[in-house]
Amino acid sequence: MSFTSIPVLDLALARDAKTKPQFLSELRHALMEVGFLYLKNVGIPNELFDTVIKQGKAFFDLPTEEKLKLEMKNQPSFLGYSQMNAEVTAGAADHREQIDLSTEHPLPTAEQPRYYNLLAPNQWPTPAVMPEFQSVFTEYMNRMGAMSLYFTSLIAEAIGIPSGAFVRYFDGTDQQHKLKIVKYPDMKELGLGDGEQGQGVGPHKDSMLSSYLLQASHHKGLQVQNMKGAWIDCPPIPGTLVVAIGQGLEALTKGVCASTTHRVLSPPPGQGARFSIPFFQGVRGDASFEELDTIGVGEVPKEIKDMRRAVLENNGGRLDDVEFTFHSGGGSKTLGEATLRNRCKSHPDVAQRWYPDILDQLRRDGIAAGSAY
Repeated sequence: MSFTSIPVLDLALARDAKTKPQFLSELRHALMEVGFLYLKNVGIPNELFDTVIKQGKAFFDLPTEEKLKLEMKNQPSFLGYSQMNAEVTAGAADHREQIDLSTEHPLPTAEQPRYYNLLAPNQWPTPAVMPEFQSVFTEYMNRMGAMSLYFTSLIAEAIGIPSGAFVRYFDGTDQQHKLKIVKYPDMKELGLGDGEQGQGVGPHKDSMLSSYLLQASHHKGLQVQNMKGAWIDCPPIPGTLVVAIGQGLEALTKGVCASTTHRVLSPPPGQGARFSIPFFQGVRGDASFEELDTIGVGEVPKEIKDMRRAVLENNGGRLDDVEFTFHSGGGSKTLGEATLRNRCKSHPDVAQRWYPDILDQLRRDGIAAGSAY
């Protein structure tokens, strides 16, 4: 029987030697049978979460001309503000507006690979209009980065490999994590009726190792697809983050960890906008697909592989109805090249300005509109 709800895990259990085995057992179940989980007691003050939500919502109240000063297509980094319907997932426009941020890097040099354009400074609202925004989100990304690295070490332990097995895929002090602040208007604002369904974000799987979603309003909308094809609600639970296992983790563990298809539906008419703030753990862009295939993360114990195999057999096999983006498609040799290609798929307006050759190739391949980052 495939999952019908999303498990809730308490990270505080992992910090106590007496309860850590219980936590690792619960995590193993979530990794192999669901690919999603709620995580509570992550070690970040509630006051910071509250401020992040307040500042995130306030960004969308800025005048349009202020937001357009930060428009994503201003820069080749895919960082900045996207207007409604500017991003594409599963071949259709997403009914959301957002701003993309990351842990900051200096501008790349001309000698560096083209995908280094993704490593760049953010486009921040000016202090005159939002004096606390930059400091709040810089602190949040730093704290989330540290927490995600710790949690990734627990993932390794849960599947029976050394806790540091994934470290080689990170950039250490120079790692780039990413974050979105997203507003999903309700269907009334979108001009849709009760009998219609609005695509907040189309069905997709996250690309890299793991992502951590702060659901910043009371709305339902996030749904996870189980192995029988049913959509399972993942409603907000106060004091938690929603963790999604990415395609990269599934690939590196040779399928032991499950990356699960999910989507977001627009809020029903009259419910107001839904807000969410997902954080994406960064992975080293210079890692080659050849390296990923040959080095791996070490041998997962046979009993763990057998557990995953049993899950698949009991549910009639794996449901795969969305594109797998963590691979060397389109001639990509490194994760950085593949990530740049995927960003061009998701944001064709940015690609048209800065990467028209990549966009042309995607169109020739018939996949100009693809999966969300």
